Amino acid sequence: MMTQMIRVALIVATTALLATAQTCHIHGALPDARCTPGAIRTTDARAICAPTFRTGPYRHTTASTKRRVFAEYGITHHRPGQYEVDHLIPLELGGADVIANLWPEAALPIPGFHQKDKLENYLRREVCAGRITLPVAQRCLSDNWLTCAHQLPDSVTLTP
Repeated sequence: MMTQMIRVALIVATTALLATAQTCHIHGALPDARCTPGAIRTTDARAICAPTFRTGPYRHTTASTKRRVFAEYGITHHRPGQYEVDHLIPLELGGADVIANLWPEAALPIPGFHQKDKLENYLRREVCAGRITLPVAQRCLSDNWLTCAHQLPDSVTLTP
């Protein structure tokens, strides 16, 4: 009876361990589209371009959520500044603060999160100037932000 209880306990423990194992994979500078497809809170450019717009009311990523994102991508240890838990579609461009829009983006190799931040700022300026629509900017980032960046003017550079 005791042996059977130990066997059941081992099966339960193994199942729990497998359930928390890495399921997502970073592809170069891109997230795993199965795990981080992106999520949109709004497609209203007027809202995100308003002079009073701030991301604070929409930013609720807790330390617990960040740990979950790292765990989903199998990152158990990292140095400060090595990664940031990033929004694939940034809050500044109407992205949602949900797990489907979060991934651990590396600083290195380049392009990394610093370069994606530059792209996000450029796209927001273009949306707010009326040169592109907000849904186009959101798709640009969620489809493949690297391809998107390479299609933009040289003024938007992916180098440091």
